[in-house]
Amino acid sequence: MAEKLVIKVTAGADAPERCSQAFTVAAVAAASGVDVSLWLTGESAWFALPGRAAEFELPHAAPLPDLIAGIQSGGRITLCTQCAARRGIREEDVLDGVRIAGAQVFVSEIMPDGVQALVY
Repeated sequence: MAEKLVIKVTAGADAPERCSQAFTVAAVAAASGVDVSLWLTGESAWFALPGRAAEFELPHAAPLPDLIAGIQSGGRITLCTQCAARRGIREEDVLDGVRIAGAQVFVSEIMPDGVQALVY
């Protein structure tokens, strides 16, 4: 059984169901005691900014701010360095507890034994 779950979400408001699924799985895993690392890439990068998750709506889905709080209570959220730069997002702009890191850190998280990686 995997000891850590790393989820990369590439979708944002452009693909709301896929986006919501990634956040939901990450939050449920964190609530279940799994070590979770959620990576925000592509259009999901916008959710690293304060207030942006509250703008996201999807019928019958948990609110993104609640899911983010659940993920942060038992895991880590990382914003892709290049994705942040392309959108003009700086470290001082992001939610408390969100780090900005690049591919080297992502690879170092997914390569050890006992890690399960998912991409949405």
